[in-house]
Amino acid sequence: MSKDLDEALVRKLADLLEETGLGEIEYATGDLRIRIAKPTVNATYAAAPTPAPASVATAPATPAAAPPEDGEVVPSPMVGTAYVAPEPGAAAFAPVGASVRKGQTIMIVEAMKTMNPIPAPRDGKIKSVHVENGQPVEYGQPLLVLE
Repeated sequence: MSKDLDEALVRKLADLLEETGLGEIEYATGDLRIRIAKPTVNATYAAAPTPAPASVATAPATPAAAPPEDGEVVPSPMVGTAYVAPEPGAAAFAPVGASVRKGQTIMIVEAMKTMNPIPAPRDGKIKSVHVENGQPVEYGQPLLVLE
């Protein structure tokens, strides 16, 4: 580490990486840029995956046991922490069965201490919610389904 690098900042970023369960985190301010990543556990995973057929590549990732749902899946646009309500104990933005309007906030994904509202892509009714309040989410992970 260089003399100017704040060791406490590096430790804080490493702790944040562990708390969120992310694989890597990057911080930049001015000329300073810090990237912290977890080491890979098994070198056999370093090989590139076999490309999937085009028809499968466009489908959002879902657990193998979950059958596809009818309706429009709203995926997470980023890695972060999903919040289904504006604060602990408050009513959910969009509970199952609720009608929503295009642009209405249906969830929040927090990334790097920034709260990012997730708007409804269209008018519809909430068919199912796939995340719990405070759950870490990955890019493209289904958040909810609109009928």
